[in-house]
Amino acid sequence: MKKAWFIAGTDTGIGKTHAACALLAAFRAAGHAALGMKPVAAGVDANGENEDVVLLRAASSCAVANELANPYCFADPIAPHIAAADAGVVIDFARITTALTRLQEQAEVVVVEGVGGFCVPLGEDCDAADLAAALQLPVILVVGMRLGCLNHALLTTEAIAARGLTLAGWIANRVDPEMLRFAENLAALETRIAAPLLGVLPWGERPSDGSLRLPDHG
Repeated sequence: MKKAWFIAGTDTGIGKTHAACALLAAFRAAGHAALGMKPVAAGVDANGENEDVVLLRAASSCAVANELANPYCFADPIAPHIAAADAGVVIDFARITTALTRLQEQAEVVVVEGVGGFCVPLGEDCDAADLAAALQLPVILVVGMRLGCLNHALLTTEAIAARGLTLAGWIANRVDPEMLRFAENLAALETRIAAPLLGVLPWGERPSDGSLRLPDHG
């Protein structure tokens, strides 16, 4: 088994890292060596580290070189194309593809977390959706469950299909614990998204081994 999945989000700040770590836990519990990857990250702490990358590293089966797990990291927590322009950097998809290939040599599973929402720009003429297409990975969509999520989720599934990518599943993440009519909203998405619901991540809890079911290996 040598598989990788691209974790996309309906927006920024809706729990892609939380979901990616839950998937890594599920794969490891099933006996698979699994690594997390964040090709592009923006925002670092006082130690010069990105929080998402730190969490993915902790959830992975083993330590890997940071330039493989996180090829591009920018200091300011801003839109990645702006951060890249400020740094005088062009995000090169070939570099990311090479890093992914090397990670796949070290583990059975690689969980690749996108940045921001699915179509966030990465440069003058490319975006995160283009990156997913370049990597040719099946996509797992993280839906931040809050008011407005239905529209965001359904538009994102259309964007995934428009790139010719396979939606392998979706994860409902309860970013708003006070969301009214949660069950009805979840049911509405289940009837409209033509991919399996891999699980619901509760508010304020660390993902456990059994939080999610594994996506189809294909």
